[in-house]
Amino acid sequence: MSARTAIAWGVQDLTVRYGARTALDGVSLEAPGGAVTAVVGADGSGKTTLLRALAGVVRPAAGSVRRPDRRRIGYVAGASGLYTDLSVDENVAFVAAAYGISGPERDARIELLLEQTGLTGTGGRLAGRLSGGMRQKLAFALAMLHEPELLVLDEPTTGVDPVSSAELWRLIAAAAAGGAAVVVSTTYLDEARRAATVVLLEDGHVCDAAAVLRAGDAARADRPGDAPSAGDHDAVRLAVADGAVRRFGAVTAVAGVDLEVRAGEVVGLLGANGAGKTTLIRLLLGLLRPTSGRVLLFGRPPSRATRERLGYVPQGLGLWQDLTVAENLSFSAEAFGSAAPDLEPDLAAASGTLVRDLPLGLRRRLAFAAALAHAPELLVLDEPTSGVGLGARAALWDTIHRAAAGGAGVLVTTHHLDEAGECDRLVLMAAGRVVAQGALVDIVGDGAAVAVRAERWDEAFAVLSAAGLPAAVVGRDLRVPGGDEAAVRAALAAGGITAALSVVPATFEETFVRLALARQDSTPSDPERTSQ
Repeated sequence: MSARTAIAWGVQDLTVRYGARTALDGVSLEAPGGAVTAVVGADGSGKTTLLRALAGVVRPAAGSVRRPDRRRIGYVAGASGLYTDLSVDENVAFVAAAYGISGPERDARIELLLEQTGLTGTGGRLAGRLSGGMRQKLAFALAMLHEPELLVLDEPTTGVDPVSSAELWRLIAAAAAGGAAVVVSTTYLDEARRAATVVLLEDGHVCDAAAVLRAGDAARADRPGDAPSAGDHDAVRLAVADGAVRRFGAVTAVAGVDLEVRAGEVVGLLGANGAGKTTLIRLLLGLLRPTSGRVLLFGRPPSRATRERLGYVPQGLGLWQDLTVAENLSFSAEAFGSAAPDLEPDLAAASGTLVRDLPLGLRRRLAFAAALAHAPELLVLDEPTSGVGLGARAALWDTIHRAAAGGAGVLVTTHHLDEAGECDRLVLMAAGRVVAQGALVDIVGDGAAVAVRAERWDEAFAVLSAAGLPAAVVGRDLRVPGGDEAAVRAALAAGGITAALSVVPATFEETFVRLALARQDSTPSDPERTSQ
């Protein structure tokens, strides 16, 4: 995309109503060209309505919207908007025809975008058969096909693994560096920090985003980053994988993994899609048997008896959609021979509501209540906070920590790396193997990045990318993982860019992506090449 004059799009005093319900009330947002603007909020805060109004999909009841012609807008809805029963090539052809792009221009544009998104060679695959990260990158490529002036992305990284998320954010930064005004909604504060401007919504109103970001930083400082290490948890080992291997035909999904969860500790299991996390959890639950190696629950091979002592919240929550809150809890309690738990006020008020009619945050709290009702000794939680807002996520982590403080062991998977600080110990998987484990501070170690501050961040971003030094954008500054200041300085000098450089400690995300990609790069020569 060629650089364009920066134009500020946005909304002013915007009000949107759905019948008697007010979704947005007097909201203002400015989205300048060449920058990323983040909209943060919980479910029901109005994020999606704001983005849809900006994209011209919903009509406001009051206020004004400044946007380019709809043919100059790129929009990715939360569900990506792909035709899942069409191939990648067919999706691309459909969008190109809709925007009147044809001939050599179309072919060159498509080739470039597929290369940038890592989708080269996927043309014949059905969009519905792509991984979550690949679908989101394809949706991004389609939204960029006509070189929009305004790019609107509704929670583009929800359900996407950390490596794909980092890649998506590089693409988002590149779009802004090319001159587009980019508006991204998210429920995660670590993503909001990447943006030049943050707008926080709560119940359809704009709140003080700076105060929330400061509170998030303070909360991080109080998290158990220096919590007791695994060696301090000398209590019973509740779950153990000892050289666990699981093959599916010629594919090795878990390749010699060692893992343990002890009483009273929270262990975070992290990895990109295909790392083997889900297969490992199924082994620990006894839903799969190891091809070789050993898996133990409470000192014995997994069985119906050991399952009675654990609580499990799958990513799909495991609730009965056509039963009420009370009926779900009653069913779960009877299955474990326990009494139905006392409910917090919000759930108690919804006890007669069908689960399918609950907002996501309440459904997750219900799943937690059902999993904890029989006082399990071990909690296994698969993406327990995915898609929920800031307050609901904090409440769920409070529940997790209370369970651990009461002596339960907790094994939790997450795609959002800011939650790593909630864990006593981390286990990082890539390509079926454990690539690092320990406390967060130990895994990051002495890793470094180069912080870059240039008068024109977009020009510095383009120069570094062309030199093979991909940078992440944080506001209007850049970070280049690896800490090679000399290489960064040389690349910028060759491109005629003057910038202030400093070597800073690596973030956990930078460390995680480095470890995951290093393992993936080594996989083709590995006789136990993994998948999931």
